[in-house]
Amino acid sequence: MSTLSTTHTDTRMAEIIAKVRGGERLNLEDGVYLYESEDLLTIGQLANEVNLRKNGNKVYFIENMSLYFTNVCESRCAFCNFRKDEGEDGAYTLSGQEMVEYVEQHIHPGVREFHIVGGHNDNVPFQYYVDSLKALNERFPEVTLKAYTAAEIDFFTRISGLSIQEVLEQLRAAGLKTLTGGGAEILSDQYRKKMRVDKANVEEYLEVHRTAHKLGMRTHTTMLYGSIESREDRIKHMLQIRDLQDETGGFMVFIPLSMQPKNKNAGIMRRNSAYEDLKTIAVSRLMLDNFDHIKAYFINIGAQLTQVALSFGASDVHGTILKERISHAAGALTPEGLTRDELIWLVKGAGRIPVERDTFYNEIKVYE
Repeated sequence: MSTLSTTHTDTRMAEIIAKVRGGERLNLEDGVYLYESEDLLTIGQLANEVNLRKNGNKVYFIENMSLYFTNVCESRCAFCNFRKDEGEDGAYTLSGQEMVEYVEQHIHPGVREFHIVGGHNDNVPFQYYVDSLKALNERFPEVTLKAYTAAEIDFFTRISGLSIQEVLEQLRAAGLKTLTGGGAEILSDQYRKKMRVDKANVEEYLEVHRTAHKLGMRTHTTMLYGSIESREDRIKHMLQIRDLQDETGGFMVFIPLSMQPKNKNAGIMRRNSAYEDLKTIAVSRLMLDNFDHIKAYFINIGAQLTQVALSFGASDVHGTILKERISHAAGALTPEGLTRDELIWLVKGAGRIPVERDTFYNEIKVYE
């Protein structure tokens, strides 16, 4: 995309284009300017240029399956409609064997990853969470366990009395290979207070990933946007993640998560616009220069917008997922999963090359 024109852009945008092309890192002011700019196409073109430089025309996906052992949670985050209280109608806590039976009924050939998150259920001990992974690992040793958010790991330290490292070591012994990216929300203590995010604070979230990286684990990270946060808050979030990546190099992908309304019948005015979703993906690609991948998460933004996002800096479309629950409990109108063939069609329809990967972005098959 070296033909990107600045003829109709203002001086500030031209400066940012020059910085990106010259390999100079964007700062807070640059990021806020990009968010406030109405020149979405120039921002998208620039993000696309960066992504093509990093990944060429390849777009990655994985055959995976989402699992939720429990929806009982001590936290009451303002944006969550997944959680339940113990004993509440619809509350559940599955044993390891019950989850194995569920997986046996729903798994299909080719699944390489279990994506496991759930509530902060303090009615069961830490050993329950260890045994949950162990049961899956013993029955499906060929499937990678991508489990628990940094907020869940912090919760485990509180109910067990163990350190972050000790918690991670016990989970790794049970089969854990990597952490999910959730629990970040917006990395601002003021935001977390207003949104009742009474779980891991900013430093605790970062410290869990820092510790995991020091132990040799590679992990994922997210940003949940579209509620009360400012655009500056979003950029500050990215900068904190970028700083940790400079320190450890342990993150594989950044996943912007578009906030969902609690009611599926909520009108479009209660949802992020497609314009905002595309801009967030593009700005993420430009700010996070030390990340290989930015994910377009079709569960939150829809399959067709995900396809467009591949020209706005995204290089990953997640995976087949199969029965996603958290975003759908919060009002997502998208499919609960897509097949391998649908993901391939989606990527090829954007003029890109689909690449089936494993959890760690090792290429399994390129669909030319």
